[in-house]
Amino acid sequence: MAKPITSLRDFETIAVGPRPPGRPEDGGRGGKEQPPNLPEGSYRLAMLFALASIGMLFLGFTSAYIVRQGLGGDWQPLDPPAILWANTLMLLGSSVTLHRSRTLLRREAIREGVRWLSLTMVLGLLFLAGQYGAWRQLVAQGVYLNTNPHSSFFYLLTAAHGVHVLGGILGLGYITLRGWRWRLILMGTPDRLKHYDALVGAAALYWHFMDGLWVYLFILLFLWR
Repeated sequence: MAKPITSLRDFETIAVGPRPPGRPEDGGRGGKEQPPNLPEGSYRLAMLFALASIGMLFLGFTSAYIVRQGLGGDWQPLDPPAILWANTLMLLGSSVTLHRSRTLLRREAIREGVRWLSLTMVLGLLFLAGQYGAWRQLVAQGVYLNTNPHSSFFYLLTAAHGVHVLGGILGLGYITLRGWRWRLILMGTPDRLKHYDALVGAAALYWHFMDGLWVYLFILLFLWR
């Protein structure tokens, strides 16, 4: 049985292969051995495959949503809880902070770049907290999972998206901790910095996809009738 992908390290192994043994501070590649010149495309390609599968999942949800909406009957569209607008702005803001982080890393401002990565994680966590707050608001209004088909889709789609956002936060957490641990090494070794930037780039691709996916879901659930 194939081993499941459980961490960003597993994703990295798929993209570029396993690491040879070595000291942790050298990235697991030995004392004097330099990391390979890894093209960013290796990480991007692996991430694109992952995003394609996620996209297919949500396309399936969309198809089911449109079909059920067309049946009418007990379909009763919900009004969006006000907090969802703030959540949307928060998630979009996290894409801005992540872009800022990448810009700083490419300028070799490692410490500042990692700080902006940390801020991206905080905004992601606040988004999830806000989504939970939206659920609580609906429950307080007597809107539950089984109240009507539209409410069922709302809880299902926001939960599925939230799980993927949480996965992105965990990935960013791994990259952020790695950046703090390696910041002195990264400043003096362009090859390692290029490797790290490629990893951040793949994570950024995932994160921006999650942002765009949420905007799409928001339009589907509340603005498209």
